[in-house]
Amino acid sequence: MSWFRSELARRAPAEGDRHWIHVPYDQLTDRIGPLSRLRPEETGVVLIESLSKARRRPYHRQKLALVLASMRAFALEQAERGVAVRYRMTEAPYASVLRTVTREVGPLRMMRPAERELRVELQPLVDENLLEVVRHEGWLTTDEDFTRSQKDRPPWRMDAFYREVRRRTGILMEEGRPVGGKYSFDADNRERWPGDPPAPTPPTFPLDPLKQEVLELVRSRFSGHPGQLLPERLPATRADADRAWRWALAEALPTFGPFEDAMSTRSSTLFHTRASELVNLHRLLPAQLIDDVLGLDIPLQSREGFIRQLLGWREFVRHVHERTDGFRSWPGGPEVPVQQAPGDAGYERWLGRPWRAGEERTAARDEPERGARSGETGGDTAEDAGGGAAPSFLNAQTPLPPAFWGEPSGLKCLDHVVGEVWSEGYSHHITRLMVLSNLATLLGVSPRELTDWFWVAYTDAYDWVVEPNVLGMGTFAAGEVMTTKPYVSGTPYIDRMSDYCGECALDPATTCPITSLYWSFLDRHRDRLGDNPRMRLPLANLSRRSATKRALDTRVHQAVTGALSAGGRVTPDMMHDLIEG
Repeated sequence: MSWFRSELARRAPAEGDRHWIHVPYDQLTDRIGPLSRLRPEETGVVLIESLSKARRRPYHRQKLALVLASMRAFALEQAERGVAVRYRMTEAPYASVLRTVTREVGPLRMMRPAERELRVELQPLVDENLLEVVRHEGWLTTDEDFTRSQKDRPPWRMDAFYREVRRRTGILMEEGRPVGGKYSFDADNRERWPGDPPAPTPPTFPLDPLKQEVLELVRSRFSGHPGQLLPERLPATRADADRAWRWALAEALPTFGPFEDAMSTRSSTLFHTRASELVNLHRLLPAQLIDDVLGLDIPLQSREGFIRQLLGWREFVRHVHERTDGFRSWPGGPEVPVQQAPGDAGYERWLGRPWRAGEERTAARDEPERGARSGETGGDTAEDAGGGAAPSFLNAQTPLPPAFWGEPSGLKCLDHVVGEVWSEGYSHHITRLMVLSNLATLLGVSPRELTDWFWVAYTDAYDWVVEPNVLGMGTFAAGEVMTTKPYVSGTPYIDRMSDYCGECALDPATTCPITSLYWSFLDRHRDRLGDNPRMRLPLANLSRRSATKRALDTRVHQAVTGALSAGGRVTPDMMHDLIEG
Protein backbone atom coordinates (compact mmCIF):
# COMPACT_ATOMS: atom_id res chain seq x y z
CA MET A 1 0.00 0.00 0.00
CA SER A 2 1.24 3.50 -0.82
CA TRP A 3 2.27 5.93 1.90
CA PHE A 4 -0.76 8.10 1.20
CA ARG A 5 -3.22 5.20 1.37
CA SER A 6 -1.68 3.96 4.56
CA GLU A 7 -1.70 7.41 6.18
CA LEU A 8 -5.29 8.09 5.11
CA ALA A 9 -6.36 4.76 6.60
CA ARG A 10 -4.51 5.56 9.83
CA ARG A 11 -6.30 8.89 10.22
CA ALA A 12 -9.71 7.73 9.00
CA PRO A 13 -12.63 8.01 11.44
CA ALA A 14 -15.49 5.54 11.46
CA GLU A 15 -17.98 6.50 8.77
CA GLY A 16 -21.34 6.04 10.48
CA ASP A 17 -24.23 8.19 9.28
CA ARG A 18 -22.87 11.27 7.53
CA HIS A 19 -23.73 14.05 5.10
CA TRP A 20 -21.63 13.46 1.99
CA ILE A 21 -20.09 16.21 -0.11
CA HIS A 22 -18.23 15.94 -3.39
CA VAL A 23 -15.21 18.25 -3.37
CA PRO A 24 -13.88 18.92 -6.90
CA TYR A 25 -10.16 19.21 -7.55
CA ASP A 26 -10.24 23.03 -7.38
CA GLN A 27 -12.31 23.50 -4.18
CA LEU A 28 -9.74 22.24 -1.67
CA THR A 29 -10.88 24.16 1.40
CA ASP A 30 -13.07 23.64 4.45
CA ARG A 31 -13.47 27.38 5.09
CA ILE A 32 -16.38 27.98 2.70
CA GLY A 33 -19.45 26.07 1.53
CA PRO A 34 -21.28 23.17 3.18
CA LEU A 35 -18.02 21.72 4.49
CA SER A 36 -17.46 24.86 6.57
CA ARG A 37 -20.84 24.59 8.32
CA LEU A 38 -21.18 20.89 9.11
CA ARG A 39 -19.50 19.31 12.12
CA PRO A 40 -16.60 17.07 11.08
CA GLU A 41 -18.05 14.02 12.81
CA GLU A 42 -21.22 14.26 10.71
CA THR A 43 -19.50 14.95 7.39
CA GLY A 44 -17.96 12.88 4.63
CA VAL A 45 -16.19 14.03 1.50
CA VAL A 46 -15.63 12.34 -1.84
CA LEU A 47 -12.46 13.22 -3.74
CA ILE A 48 -11.62 11.82 -7.18
CA GLU A 49 -8.11 11.49 -8.55
CA SER A 50 -8.90 10.94 -12.22
CA LEU A 51 -6.11 9.74 -14.48
CA SER A 52 -8.38 10.13 -17.49
CA LYS A 53 -8.74 13.83 -16.66
CA ALA A 54 -4.97 14.17 -16.34
CA ARG A 55 -4.52 12.55 -19.76
CA ARG A 56 -7.17 14.61 -21.49
CA ARG A 57 -4.52 17.13 -22.53
CA PRO A 58 -0.71 17.17 -22.31
CA TYR A 59 -0.73 19.08 -19.04
CA HIS A 60 2.55 20.39 -17.63
CA ARG A 61 3.94 17.83 -15.19
CA GLN A 62 4.31 20.49 -12.47
CA LYS A 63 0.60 21.25 -12.81
CA LEU A 64 -0.30 17.58 -12.42
CA ALA A 65 1.94 17.31 -9.37
CA LEU A 66 0.43 20.43 -7.81
CA VAL A 67 -3.18 19.31 -8.23
CA LEU A 68 -2.60 15.71 -7.14
CA ALA A 69 -0.43 16.60 -4.14
CA SER A 70 -2.90 19.30 -3.06
CA MET A 71 -5.83 16.90 -3.27
CA ARG A 72 -4.04 14.27 -1.23
CA ALA A 73 -2.89 16.80 1.36
CA PHE A 74 -6.46 18.10 1.64
CA ALA A 75 -7.77 14.55 2.12
CA LEU A 76 -5.35 13.96 5.00
CA GLU A 77 -6.24 17.32 6.55
CA GLN A 78 -9.94 16.43 6.50
CA ALA A 79 -9.39 12.97 7.94
CA GLU A 80 -7.36 14.55 10.74
CA ARG A 81 -10.36 16.82 11.49
CA GLY A 82 -12.63 13.79 11.82
CA VAL A 83 -14.23 14.03 8.39
CA ALA A 84 -14.76 10.70 6.63
CA VAL A 85 -12.91 10.62 3.31
CA ARG A 86 -13.65 8.48 0.28
CA TYR A 87 -10.70 9.08 -2.00
CA ARG A 88 -11.09 7.42 -5.40
CA MET A 89 -8.13 6.81 -7.71
CA THR A 90 -9.55 5.77 -11.03
CA GLU A 91 -9.41 5.72 -14.82
CA ALA A 92 -13.17 6.25 -14.98
CA PRO A 93 -14.93 9.59 -15.61
CA TYR A 94 -15.98 11.66 -12.62
CA ALA A 95 -19.67 11.06 -13.25
CA SER A 96 -19.26 7.28 -13.21
CA VAL A 97 -17.37 7.32 -9.93
CA LEU A 98 -19.90 9.59 -8.25
CA ARG A 99 -22.80 7.53 -9.55
CA THR A 100 -21.31 4.49 -7.83
CA VAL A 101 -20.79 6.41 -4.58
CA THR A 102 -24.43 7.59 -4.55
CA ARG A 103 -25.56 3.95 -4.61
CA GLU A 104 -23.68 3.49 -1.35
CA VAL A 105 -24.31 6.75 0.54
CA GLY A 106 -27.20 8.43 -1.26
CA PRO A 107 -27.28 11.80 -3.06
CA LEU A 108 -24.27 14.09 -2.75
CA ARG A 109 -23.93 17.84 -2.38
CA MET A 110 -21.36 19.98 -4.17
CA MET A 111 -20.50 23.64 -4.65
CA ARG A 112 -20.96 24.62 -8.29
CA PRO A 113 -17.81 23.72 -10.25
CA ALA A 114 -15.81 26.62 -11.63
CA GLU A 115 -14.87 24.75 -14.79
CA ARG A 116 -17.52 24.42 -17.46
CA GLU A 117 -15.93 21.16 -18.53
CA LEU A 118 -16.69 19.53 -15.18
CA ARG A 119 -20.18 21.05 -14.96
CA VAL A 120 -21.12 19.51 -18.29
CA GLU A 121 -19.78 16.11 -17.29
CA LEU A 122 -21.70 16.06 -14.00
CA GLN A 123 -24.98 17.52 -15.31
CA PRO A 124 -26.63 14.08 -15.82
CA LEU A 125 -26.22 13.39 -12.10
CA VAL A 126 -27.79 16.75 -11.31
CA ASP A 127 -30.69 15.98 -13.64
CA GLU A 128 -31.22 12.65 -11.86
CA ASN A 129 -31.19 14.32 -8.41
CA LEU A 130 -28.09 12.37 -7.44
CA LEU A 131 -26.04 15.53 -7.04
CA GLU A 132 -27.28 18.74 -5.42
CA VAL A 133 -25.39 21.84 -6.57
CA VAL A 134 -25.14 24.85 -4.27
CA ARG A 135 -23.55 28.26 -4.77
CA HIS A 136 -19.77 28.40 -5.06
CA GLU A 137 -18.81 30.61 -2.12
CA GLY A 138 -15.27 31.19 -3.32
CA TRP A 139 -16.39 33.87 -5.74
CA LEU A 140 -16.49 37.43 -4.44
CA THR A 141 -19.14 38.80 -6.79
CA THR A 142 -22.59 37.86 -7.99
CA ASP A 143 -24.39 37.72 -11.30
CA GLU A 144 -26.29 40.78 -10.11
CA ASP A 145 -23.02 42.71 -9.82
CA PHE A 146 -22.28 41.92 -13.43
CA THR A 147 -25.79 42.74 -14.59
CA ARG A 148 -25.89 46.10 -12.81
CA SER A 149 -22.58 47.18 -14.30
CA GLN A 150 -23.13 46.08 -17.90
CA LYS A 151 -25.47 46.27 -20.83
CA ASP A 152 -27.75 43.36 -21.70
CA ARG A 153 -25.41 42.37 -24.50
CA PRO A 154 -21.73 42.89 -25.31
CA PRO A 155 -19.54 44.82 -25.27
CA TRP A 156 -18.92 44.13 -21.58
CA ARG A 157 -16.20 46.10 -19.82
CA MET A 158 -14.14 45.33 -16.74
CA ASP A 159 -13.72 48.92 -15.58
CA ALA A 160 -17.49 49.39 -15.18
CA PHE A 161 -17.75 46.06 -13.36
CA TYR A 162 -14.83 46.92 -11.06
CA ARG A 163 -16.32 50.30 -10.13
CA GLU A 164 -19.67 48.69 -9.36
CA VAL A 165 -18.11 46.06 -7.10
CA ARG A 166 -15.94 48.60 -5.32
CA ARG A 167 -19.01 50.75 -4.61
CA ARG A 168 -21.07 47.79 -3.37
CA THR A 169 -18.38 46.33 -1.14
CA GLY A 170 -16.81 49.57 0.06
CA ILE A 171 -13.36 48.17 -0.62
CA LEU A 172 -10.85 51.03 -0.96
CA MET A 173 -13.73 53.52 -0.70
CA GLU A 174 -14.24 56.51 1.61
CA GLU A 175 -17.59 58.29 1.82
CA GLY A 176 -18.64 56.83 -1.53
CA ARG A 177 -15.45 57.87 -3.33
CA PRO A 178 -12.39 55.79 -4.23
CA VAL A 179 -9.43 56.13 -1.91
CA GLY A 180 -6.77 58.25 -3.60
CA GLY A 181 -9.28 59.92 -5.90
CA LYS A 182 -9.49 57.27 -8.64
CA TYR A 183 -10.49 53.66 -9.02
CA SER A 184 -7.42 52.49 -10.92
CA PHE A 185 -3.74 53.32 -10.60
CA ASP A 186 -2.85 51.23 -13.63
CA ALA A 187 -1.27 54.22 -15.40
CA ASP A 188 1.17 54.57 -12.48
CA ASN A 189 2.21 50.91 -12.60
CA ARG A 190 4.25 50.85 -15.80
CA GLU A 191 7.84 51.34 -14.76
CA ARG A 192 10.71 49.32 -16.18
CA TRP A 193 12.56 47.43 -13.45
CA PRO A 194 16.20 48.63 -13.27
CA GLY A 195 17.34 45.81 -10.98
CA ASP A 196 16.82 47.74 -7.77
CA PRO A 197 15.17 47.00 -5.42
CA PRO A 198 16.23 43.36 -5.81
CA ALA A 199 13.52 40.97 -6.87
CA PRO A 200 12.71 38.58 -4.01
CA THR A 201 13.36 34.87 -4.44
CA PRO A 202 10.09 32.87 -4.38
CA PRO A 203 9.72 30.53 -1.40
CA THR A 204 10.49 26.83 -1.39
CA PHE A 205 8.55 24.16 0.48
CA PRO A 206 9.52 21.01 2.40
CA LEU A 207 9.58 17.71 0.51
CA ASP A 208 7.55 15.17 2.48
CA PRO A 209 6.54 11.55 1.76
CA LEU A 210 3.24 12.66 0.21
CA LYS A 211 4.96 14.91 -2.33
CA GLN A 212 7.67 12.36 -3.03
CA GLU A 213 5.03 9.77 -3.86
CA VAL A 214 3.14 12.15 -6.14
CA LEU A 215 6.33 13.20 -7.93
CA GLU A 216 7.21 9.58 -8.59
CA LEU A 217 3.66 8.95 -9.84
CA VAL A 218 3.95 11.84 -12.31
CA ARG A 219 7.41 10.75 -13.47
CA SER A 220 6.33 7.17 -14.08
CA ARG A 221 2.74 7.48 -15.29
CA PHE A 222 2.89 10.82 -17.12
CA SER A 223 6.30 10.58 -18.70
CA GLY A 224 4.86 11.67 -22.05
CA HIS A 225 3.76 15.01 -20.63
CA PRO A 226 5.88 18.15 -21.06
CA GLY A 227 7.53 20.39 -18.50
CA GLN A 228 10.02 20.08 -15.69
CA LEU A 229 9.22 19.03 -12.16
CA LEU A 230 10.39 21.38 -9.39
CA PRO A 231 9.87 19.49 -6.11
CA GLU A 232 10.94 22.46 -4.01
CA ARG A 233 8.25 24.64 -5.61
CA LEU A 234 5.29 22.42 -4.73
CA PRO A 235 2.99 24.13 -2.18
CA ALA A 236 0.59 21.29 -1.43
CA THR A 237 -0.29 21.49 2.26
CA ARG A 238 -2.24 24.14 4.12
CA ALA A 239 1.01 25.14 5.82
CA ASP A 240 2.69 25.48 2.42
CA ALA A 241 -0.08 27.75 1.17
CA ASP A 242 0.15 29.93 4.26
CA ARG A 243 3.91 30.14 3.86
CA ALA A 244 3.57 31.16 0.19
CA TRP A 245 1.15 33.94 1.11
CA ARG A 246 3.27 35.24 4.00
CA TRP A 247 6.15 35.54 1.53
CA ALA A 248 3.95 37.46 -0.89
CA LEU A 249 2.78 39.88 1.79
CA ALA A 250 6.25 40.58 3.13
CA GLU A 251 8.49 40.33 0.08
CA ALA A 252 6.47 40.94 -3.09
CA LEU A 253 3.52 43.24 -2.54
CA PRO A 254 5.26 46.29 -1.04
CA THR A 255 6.96 46.92 -4.41
CA PHE A 256 4.38 45.30 -6.67
CA GLY A 257 2.65 48.38 -8.05
CA PRO A 258 5.30 50.34 -9.95
CA PHE A 259 6.84 47.25 -11.58
CA GLU A 260 3.60 45.33 -12.23
CA ASP A 261 4.14 45.46 -16.01
CA ALA A 262 7.93 45.04 -16.02
CA MET A 263 9.64 41.99 -17.56
CA SER A 264 13.16 40.69 -16.99
CA THR A 265 15.46 37.78 -17.72
CA ARG A 266 16.64 38.04 -14.11
CA SER A 267 13.34 37.08 -12.51
CA SER A 268 10.19 35.41 -13.79
CA THR A 269 8.29 36.66 -10.75
CA LEU A 270 9.66 40.14 -10.01
CA PHE A 271 7.15 41.44 -7.43
CA HIS A 272 4.13 39.34 -8.40
CA THR A 273 2.68 37.15 -5.64
CA ARG A 274 2.42 33.89 -7.62
CA ALA A 275 -0.76 33.27 -5.60
CA SER A 276 -2.99 32.41 -8.57
CA GLU A 277 -2.24 28.68 -8.63
CA LEU A 278 -3.27 28.40 -4.98
CA VAL A 279 -6.23 30.77 -5.26
CA ASN A 280 -7.63 28.81 -8.21
CA LEU A 281 -7.44 25.61 -6.13
CA HIS A 282 -8.91 27.50 -3.13
CA ARG A 283 -5.95 26.61 -0.96
CA LEU A 284 -5.89 30.39 -0.52
CA LEU A 285 -9.24 32.19 -0.39
CA PRO A 286 -9.69 35.42 -2.38
CA ALA A 287 -11.63 37.15 0.41
CA GLN A 288 -8.88 36.49 2.94
CA LEU A 289 -6.21 37.74 0.55
CA ILE A 290 -8.06 41.00 0.00
CA ASP A 291 -8.51 41.51 3.75
CA ASP A 292 -4.80 40.91 4.31
CA VAL A 293 -3.76 43.31 1.55
CA LEU A 294 -6.11 46.02 2.81
CA GLY A 295 -4.35 45.75 6.16
CA LEU A 296 -0.86 46.24 4.72
CA ASP A 297 1.02 49.50 5.17
CA ILE A 298 2.19 49.67 1.56
CA PRO A 299 1.76 52.23 -1.26
CA LEU A 300 -1.83 52.59 -2.47
CA GLN A 301 -0.85 51.79 -6.06
CA SER A 302 0.39 48.35 -4.93
CA ARG A 303 -2.71 47.62 -2.85
CA GLU A 304 -5.10 48.77 -5.56
CA GLY A 305 -3.17 46.98 -8.32
CA PHE A 306 -3.44 43.64 -6.55
CA ILE A 307 -7.08 44.11 -5.57
CA ARG A 308 -7.97 45.08 -9.15
CA GLN A 309 -6.49 41.79 -10.38
CA LEU A 310 -8.40 39.70 -7.83
CA LEU A 311 -11.67 41.59 -7.29
CA GLY A 312 -11.83 43.09 -10.77
CA TRP A 313 -10.27 41.09 -13.58
CA ARG A 314 -10.46 37.57 -12.10
CA GLU A 315 -14.14 37.94 -11.22
CA PHE A 316 -14.96 39.69 -14.50
CA VAL A 317 -13.51 36.97 -16.72
CA ARG A 318 -15.43 34.32 -14.81
CA HIS A 319 -18.72 36.16 -15.44
CA VAL A 320 -17.92 36.63 -19.14
CA HIS A 321 -17.06 32.95 -19.47
CA GLU A 322 -20.40 31.95 -17.99
CA ARG A 323 -22.41 34.52 -19.99
CA THR A 324 -20.88 33.27 -23.25
CA ASP A 325 -21.00 29.58 -22.31
CA GLY A 326 -17.26 29.35 -22.78
CA PHE A 327 -17.37 31.67 -25.83
CA ARG A 328 -19.78 29.41 -27.67
CA SER A 329 -22.41 32.12 -28.07
CA TRP A 330 -23.37 35.61 -26.97
CA PRO A 331 -26.14 38.09 -27.85
CA GLY A 332 -25.53 39.52 -31.30
CA GLY A 333 -22.51 37.28 -31.82
CA PRO A 334 -21.64 34.99 -34.74
CA GLU A 335 -22.08 31.25 -34.95
CA VAL A 336 -18.97 29.90 -33.25
CA PRO A 337 -17.40 26.57 -34.24
CA VAL A 338 -16.67 24.16 -31.39
CA GLN A 339 -13.96 21.53 -31.39
CA GLN A 340 -15.26 18.04 -30.89
CA ALA A 341 -12.30 16.82 -28.83
CA PRO A 342 -9.76 18.40 -26.49
CA GLY A 343 -6.87 19.97 -28.37
CA ASP A 344 -3.20 19.26 -27.67
CA ALA A 345 -2.01 22.74 -28.76
CA GLY A 346 0.18 21.30 -31.46
CA TYR A 347 2.22 19.09 -29.14
CA GLU A 348 1.74 15.99 -31.28
CA ARG A 349 2.63 17.92 -34.44
CA TRP A 350 5.81 19.23 -32.83
CA LEU A 351 6.76 15.92 -31.19
CA GLY A 352 6.17 13.86 -34.32
CA ARG A 353 4.13 11.20 -32.52
CA PRO A 354 1.01 11.08 -30.37
CA TRP A 355 1.75 12.78 -27.07
CA ARG A 356 0.24 9.92 -25.09
CA ALA A 357 2.55 7.33 -26.59
CA GLY A 358 5.14 7.56 -23.82
CA GLU A 359 2.74 7.18 -20.92
CA GLU A 360 2.65 4.23 -18.62
CA ARG A 361 -0.94 3.03 -18.42
CA THR A 362 -0.69 -0.06 -16.26
CA ALA A 363 -2.19 0.18 -12.81
CA ALA A 364 0.25 0.55 -9.94
CA ARG A 365 0.41 -2.66 -7.91
CA ASP A 366 0.03 -0.91 -4.58
CA GLU A 367 -2.99 1.13 -5.70
CA PRO A 368 -5.63 -1.30 -6.93
CA GLU A 369 -8.31 1.38 -7.12
CA ARG A 370 -6.53 3.03 -10.06
CA GLY A 371 -8.35 0.69 -12.37
CA ALA A 372 -12.01 1.45 -12.94
CA ARG A 373 -14.09 0.10 -10.07
CA SER A 374 -16.96 -2.18 -10.85
CA GLY A 375 -19.89 -0.19 -12.15
CA GLU A 376 -17.87 2.99 -12.76
CA THR A 377 -17.77 2.87 -16.52
CA GLY A 378 -21.25 2.42 -17.91
CA GLY A 379 -23.10 5.27 -19.52
CA ASP A 380 -21.05 8.23 -18.35
CA THR A 381 -18.47 9.93 -20.50
CA ALA A 382 -16.08 12.82 -20.12
CA GLU A 383 -16.21 13.72 -23.80
CA ASP A 384 -19.56 15.56 -23.78
CA ALA A 385 -17.88 18.88 -22.97
CA GLY A 386 -16.07 18.80 -26.30
CA GLY A 387 -12.80 20.52 -27.00
CA GLY A 388 -13.67 24.17 -26.62
CA ALA A 389 -15.07 27.01 -28.68
CA ALA A 390 -12.97 28.37 -31.56
CA PRO A 391 -14.01 31.94 -32.37
CA SER A 392 -11.63 33.84 -34.64
CA PHE A 393 -12.69 37.41 -35.31
CA LEU A 394 -9.52 37.99 -37.35
CA ASN A 395 -9.66 34.59 -39.09
CA ALA A 396 -6.31 33.51 -37.65
CA GLN A 397 -5.49 29.92 -38.60
CA THR A 398 -1.70 29.46 -38.46
CA PRO A 399 -0.71 26.41 -36.36
CA LEU A 400 1.12 27.20 -33.14
CA PRO A 401 4.86 27.28 -33.92
CA PRO A 402 7.21 24.74 -32.33
CA ALA A 403 8.88 27.70 -30.59
CA PHE A 404 6.08 27.50 -28.02
CA TRP A 405 7.23 23.98 -27.22
CA GLY A 406 10.86 24.98 -26.74
CA GLU A 407 12.38 25.09 -30.23
CA PRO A 408 14.61 28.20 -30.40
CA SER A 409 12.98 31.01 -32.38
CA GLY A 410 15.85 33.50 -32.34
CA LEU A 411 13.60 35.99 -30.50
CA LYS A 412 15.00 36.35 -26.99
CA CYS A 413 11.70 37.56 -25.54
CA LEU A 414 9.77 34.56 -26.83
CA ASP A 415 12.43 31.96 -26.10
CA HIS A 416 13.06 33.22 -22.58
CA VAL A 417 9.40 33.31 -21.57
CA VAL A 418 8.68 29.91 -23.12
CA GLY A 419 11.66 28.54 -21.20
CA GLU A 420 10.24 29.94 -17.96
CA VAL A 421 6.88 28.33 -18.64
CA TRP A 422 8.22 24.85 -19.33
CA SER A 423 10.55 25.14 -16.35
CA GLU A 424 8.09 26.51 -13.79
CA GLY A 425 4.58 26.34 -15.21
CA TYR A 426 4.54 30.08 -14.60
CA SER A 427 5.17 33.51 -16.03
CA HIS A 428 3.43 36.68 -14.95
CA HIS A 429 0.49 38.31 -16.71
CA ILE A 430 2.37 40.83 -18.85
CA THR A 431 4.65 38.21 -20.39
CA ARG A 432 1.53 36.15 -21.09
CA LEU A 433 -0.19 39.08 -22.79
CA MET A 434 2.54 41.18 -24.38
CA VAL A 435 5.03 38.48 -25.38
CA LEU A 436 3.23 35.15 -25.87
CA SER A 437 -0.23 36.34 -26.95
CA ASN A 438 1.12 39.40 -28.75
CA LEU A 439 3.52 37.42 -30.93
CA ALA A 440 0.96 34.69 -31.61
CA THR A 441 -1.60 37.32 -32.66
CA LEU A 442 0.88 39.13 -34.91
CA LEU A 443 1.75 35.80 -36.56
CA GLY A 444 -1.93 34.93 -37.07
CA VAL A 445 -1.80 31.83 -34.85
CA SER A 446 -5.03 29.91 -34.24
CA PRO A 447 -6.61 31.40 -31.09
CA ARG A 448 -7.99 28.02 -30.06
CA GLU A 449 -4.62 26.34 -30.34
CA LEU A 450 -2.96 29.12 -28.32
CA THR A 451 -5.72 28.85 -25.70
CA ASP A 452 -5.15 25.12 -25.40
CA TRP A 453 -1.43 25.79 -25.01
CA PHE A 454 -2.04 28.13 -22.09
CA TRP A 455 -4.41 25.56 -20.59
CA VAL A 456 -1.80 22.81 -20.58
CA ALA A 457 1.28 24.92 -19.85
CA TYR A 458 0.35 26.94 -16.75
CA THR A 459 -0.19 25.60 -13.25
CA ASP A 460 -3.02 28.11 -12.62
CA ALA A 461 -4.92 27.46 -15.87
CA TYR A 462 -8.53 26.24 -16.14
CA ASP A 463 -11.12 26.81 -18.85
CA TRP A 464 -12.76 29.80 -17.11
CA VAL A 465 -9.31 31.42 -16.82
CA VAL A 466 -7.65 30.80 -20.17
CA GLU A 467 -10.58 31.16 -22.54
CA PRO A 468 -11.45 34.76 -21.57
CA ASN A 469 -7.80 35.73 -21.22
CA VAL A 470 -6.71 34.27 -24.56
CA LEU A 471 -9.82 34.15 -26.76
CA GLY A 472 -11.26 37.32 -25.28
CA MET A 473 -8.22 39.49 -24.60
CA GLY A 474 -4.93 38.04 -25.79
CA THR A 475 -5.92 37.31 -29.40
CA PHE A 476 -9.10 39.41 -29.85
CA ALA A 477 -10.70 36.24 -31.19
CA ALA A 478 -14.11 37.25 -29.80
CA GLY A 479 -13.87 40.79 -31.09
CA GLU A 480 -15.07 43.51 -28.72
CA VAL A 481 -17.03 41.19 -26.42
CA MET A 482 -14.83 42.00 -23.40
CA THR A 483 -11.94 44.15 -24.65
CA THR A 484 -11.87 47.34 -26.68
CA LYS A 485 -9.08 46.48 -29.13
CA PRO A 486 -6.37 43.94 -29.98
CA TYR A 487 -3.52 44.05 -27.46
CA VAL A 488 -0.64 44.09 -29.91
CA SER A 489 2.62 46.02 -30.01
CA GLY A 490 5.90 46.26 -31.86
CA THR A 491 9.46 46.06 -30.62
CA PRO A 492 9.48 49.43 -28.74
CA TYR A 493 7.05 48.26 -26.03
CA ILE A 494 9.04 45.10 -25.29
CA ASP A 495 12.31 47.04 -25.34
CA ARG A 496 10.91 49.70 -23.01
CA MET A 497 9.42 47.31 -20.45
CA SER A 498 12.09 44.58 -20.37
CA ASP A 499 15.77 43.74 -20.68
CA TYR A 500 15.12 41.04 -23.30
CA CYS A 501 16.32 43.07 -26.28
CA GLY A 502 19.74 43.72 -24.77
CA GLU A 503 20.45 39.98 -24.76
CA CYS A 504 18.97 39.25 -28.20
CA ALA A 505 20.99 38.58 -31.35
CA LEU A 506 18.41 40.67 -33.21
CA ASP A 507 18.86 44.43 -32.90
CA PRO A 508 15.67 46.15 -31.72
CA ALA A 509 16.33 49.13 -34.00
CA THR A 510 17.22 47.25 -37.18
CA THR A 511 16.79 43.49 -37.39
CA CYS A 512 14.05 42.64 -34.85
CA PRO A 513 10.98 41.61 -36.90
CA ILE A 514 8.32 42.39 -34.29
CA THR A 515 7.66 45.96 -35.42
CA SER A 516 7.24 44.83 -39.04
CA LEU A 517 4.95 42.05 -37.81
CA TYR A 518 2.91 44.73 -36.01
CA TRP A 519 2.50 46.88 -39.13
CA SER A 520 1.73 43.84 -41.25
CA PHE A 521 -0.94 42.82 -38.75
CA LEU A 522 -2.59 46.23 -39.03
CA ASP A 523 -2.35 46.15 -42.82
CA ARG A 524 -3.96 42.71 -43.10
CA HIS A 525 -6.82 43.62 -40.76
CA ARG A 526 -7.35 47.32 -41.51
CA ASP A 527 -10.83 46.70 -42.96
CA ARG A 528 -11.90 44.52 -40.02
CA LEU A 529 -10.59 47.02 -37.46
CA GLY A 530 -11.47 50.22 -39.30
CA ASP A 531 -14.59 50.95 -37.26
CA ASN A 532 -12.85 50.49 -33.90
CA PRO A 533 -12.35 53.93 -32.27
CA ARG A 534 -9.23 52.82 -30.41
CA MET A 535 -7.59 51.67 -33.64
CA ARG A 536 -8.02 54.94 -35.55
CA LEU A 537 -4.64 56.38 -34.55
CA PRO A 538 -2.54 53.28 -35.35
CA LEU A 539 -4.43 52.79 -38.62
CA ALA A 540 -3.86 56.45 -39.48
CA ASN A 541 -0.16 55.92 -38.81
CA LEU A 542 -0.27 52.86 -41.05
CA SER A 543 -1.69 54.94 -43.90
CA ARG A 544 1.35 57.23 -43.65
CA ARG A 545 3.77 54.32 -43.82
CA SER A 546 5.47 54.18 -47.21
CA ALA A 547 4.65 51.53 -49.79
CA THR A 548 8.23 50.28 -49.59
CA LYS A 549 8.01 49.73 -45.83
CA ARG A 550 4.59 48.07 -46.13
CA ALA A 551 5.96 45.69 -48.73
CA LEU A 552 8.84 44.87 -46.37
CA ASP A 553 6.35 44.28 -43.54
CA THR A 554 4.54 41.73 -45.71
CA ARG A 555 7.79 39.96 -46.60
CA VAL A 556 8.85 39.85 -42.97
CA HIS A 557 5.50 38.41 -41.87
CA GLN A 558 5.62 35.70 -44.54
CA ALA A 559 9.27 34.82 -43.88
CA VAL A 560 9.03 34.79 -40.09
CA THR A 561 5.78 32.82 -40.07
CA GLY A 562 7.25 30.31 -42.50
CA ALA A 563 10.49 29.91 -40.56
CA LEU A 564 8.84 29.52 -37.16
CA SER A 565 6.12 27.21 -38.48
CA ALA A 566 8.86 24.93 -39.82
CA GLY A 567 10.66 24.90 -36.46
CA GLY A 568 13.37 27.28 -37.65
CA ARG A 569 14.63 30.51 -36.17
CA VAL A 570 14.85 34.15 -37.14
CA THR A 571 18.47 35.29 -37.60
CA PRO A 572 20.14 38.64 -38.24
CA ASP A 573 21.29 37.40 -41.67
CA MET A 574 17.74 36.43 -42.58
CA MET A 575 16.49 39.87 -41.58
CA HIS A 576 19.29 41.67 -43.43
CA ASP A 577 18.40 39.73 -46.60
CA LEU A 578 14.75 40.72 -46.23
CA ILE A 579 15.59 44.37 -45.63
CA GLU A 580 18.00 44.51 -48.57
CA GLY A 581 15.75 42.48 -50.86
